[in-house]
Amino acid sequence: MKRINLGVTLGEKKLKNPIIYASGTFGYGVEFKDIVDFNFVGAFVTKTITLHPKKGNRPPRIIELDCGVLNSIGLENPGLDIFLKEKLPLIKKLNIPFIVSIAGKNLDEFVEITKKLDKIKDIFAIELNLSCPNIKGKIISQDEKLTYKIVKAIREKTKKTLIIKLTPQVKDITKVAKKAYEAGTDVLSLVNTYLGIAVDVENQRFFLGEKFGGYSGGAIKPLALYCVYKVAQSLKIPIIGGGGISRWQDALEFFLVGAHYVSIGTAVLSNPNIAKEIALGITSYLKKKRIKDIKEIIGKLLYA
Repeated sequence: MKRINLGVTLGEKKLKNPIIYASGTFGYGVEFKDIVDFNFVGAFVTKTITLHPKKGNRPPRIIELDCGVLNSIGLENPGLDIFLKEKLPLIKKLNIPFIVSIAGKNLDEFVEITKKLDKIKDIFAIELNLSCPNIKGKIISQDEKLTYKIVKAIREKTKKTLIIKLTPQVKDITKVAKKAYEAGTDVLSLVNTYLGIAVDVENQRFFLGEKFGGYSGGAIKPLALYCVYKVAQSLKIPIIGGGGISRWQDALEFFLVGAHYVSIGTAVLSNPNIAKEIALGITSYLKKKRIKDIKEIIGKLLYA
């Protein structure tokens, strides 16, 4: 049997495999340069960048729970200028495709960040984080009209591959997904974390400084799979599927229900080299099933 092909294309960029390290748990990539085998990472998404520096939320900001992690980091980052001056040169040296995640307090900030990133050739894709649960106010992608407005404005400012990361905290995720699609996004990323609370019974207080945070990990996988499945049924658009992936079998579930790529987040915290395990596991599975190309199984269960 011929060599198994895990290669995919994201926008106009060829990736060695469809495994993407998600924003937030992989920093700027450079922190892992001595311990991660990047030969098995298709691409990674940077920590979300805002126009101005953000200190993030008050501590405690993260706690490990049964079957997952609850975090309230609050988009801590050095701001766009420092990112471009100090972080980007180091990221480029990794020689691996990367996607820059961005967020803004308003439309003007999204546009200003995009205009600066659009001039940088090495950045092939921008991910709009419209779904962070750890900031004040309503999550942007809970509002269909606002989602459309922001995506439409950004689409007019850049020809780079545009990825929109959506929250699962909506009544019908397909409606918001369609608005992002109509506004011109190239790819959808499903899903971000679910809102949750952890209580310290002994001290009768909330564990997190901001009371609530985003819950991720194995417990949300069935919920994330449902979101990917419903959107894949309703729209013909590439999807990055993620939520609770920690084994190659988990990744295959997302491919089978319609994801074109998989996003690994929480699992990276305990196993930075998990991409290698997943890539090798998928390759072995495809060989066993006598399937030559990963793309042959994408969406196989959509209309089963």
